[in-house]
Amino acid sequence: MKTNEKAQIIDSLTEIIKEYGVIYLADISGFNAVQTSNLRRECFKRDIKLVVVKNTLLIKAMEKTGIDFSELQTAAKGSTSILLSKTANAPALLIKEFRKKQNLEKPLFKGAYAQESTYLGENQLEALVNIKSKEQLIGDVLSILQSPMQNLMSALQSGGSNIAGLLKTLSEKE
Repeated sequence: MKTNEKAQIIDSLTEIIKEYGVIYLADISGFNAVQTSNLRRECFKRDIKLVVVKNTLLIKAMEKTGIDFSELQTAAKGSTSILLSKTANAPALLIKEFRKKQNLEKPLFKGAYAQESTYLGENQLEALVNIKSKEQLIGDVLSILQSPMQNLMSALQSGGSNIAGLLKTLSEKE
């Protein structure tokens, strides 16, 4: 591969990493054509970009992003495929469900960078599955904020006789 081609690949990878923001490193070596095609299809359905790349080019692209991927770079050994997403837990869910559906032990999870944190090793996959997206967190906050207001509205609709008791209860809550 010529130096110019390598530079173009590195620049392209750098832009993709910046665009998606969430990067997972996995090993899909040993997959046959059908398994690889099935994985790519699942990635497409979930808006996850799957790229197979040389580790040296990936590391150079990571360095060009300006994001500290130094911990994640340690996982870029052997056969590496990258899964890129805008949702922190989407690739983790994909890996877990794909393994179960295909009855496989792969893709092997090597590491991830999600929500400004690095996760290394297979034992971190479950933690990533349980990460809530930004939209889910906003929904949780909104439902917490709406609950007292809904209680107040219910009291007002019932004729207001319970308002004093409701206000007393709400003021005692932390």
